[in-house]
Amino acid sequence: MIQEIEIKSSEDLIQKMNELPNHYIYRGHSDAGWKLESTLERVLGQKWSAPNARKFEEHSYNTFKSKYHIYNSTEHSPQSKLSWLSVMQHYGVPTRLLDFTESPYVALYFALETYNPLLKKNFAIFAVDYTAVMNNSIDFIKKKDAKFVEAHESIQHQKDEIFDETVDRFSYDILWVTEPIKFNARMDRQSGTFLISGNREKTVESLILSGLYDNCSIIKYVIHSDLYESVYALLRKMSINSKSIYGDLSGLAKAIKMEMQVYTI
Repeated sequence: MIQEIEIKSSEDLIQKMNELPNHYIYRGHSDAGWKLESTLERVLGQKWSAPNARKFEEHSYNTFKSKYHIYNSTEHSPQSKLSWLSVMQHYGVPTRLLDFTESPYVALYFALETYNPLLKKNFAIFAVDYTAVMNNSIDFIKKKDAKFVEAHESIQHQKDEIFDETVDRFSYDILWVTEPIKFNARMDRQSGTFLISGNREKTVESLILSGLYDNCSIIKYVIHSDLYESVYALLRKMSINSKSIYGDLSGLAKAIKMEMQVYTI
């Protein structure tokens, strides 16, 4: 289950963010009403079904992979399915990956990046205890496969292999927190990682509510819309902005837009 906590002051927000231990990952939403769902889930919307999820992932994966060499001139070619999905996500192809970050303040930035202050909607930060989630997922696999002897610590340097050959291959009904061994500089600057449905035919929310993760801390901090300006000021003092996160002209443009948006409301 997801525990919901309302945030009414910037001081309360800072306290809540800082009191969580290091084994949490975070995701920001500019609308607190949004669920934890992948871009693939959002694109399918009301047409979500197991057959459609399988069909659309296979189609987009095969199409992107077959045409990648035509458009790619400088980057390396991905060597695993996890890496392919990561690159697809990076360029905007709907996938079952959910972007998370190890920094609650980077997550706050992403909550503000597409936020429209004129709508006066609350925004949100999700915090997931990834150690607890991964331990439960690993235990689930071990119960299904006696030959699986990995632990949370041992999978760190074989993330692509274990995702491809175990999690994805057998479509386990689990959540998986990981990132490909080789990822791009932007993801590194964002302290990025992914939350993935091990079974592409199951939504992230359905797995959270399956009972397997009832003992895991999954928190949704709902932040009142009145805190928009103070949160922006907080991130600015910490030098967390589009320029530092993207490191390119698109980041500069986003930074100018966000500053203009704050000072014109």
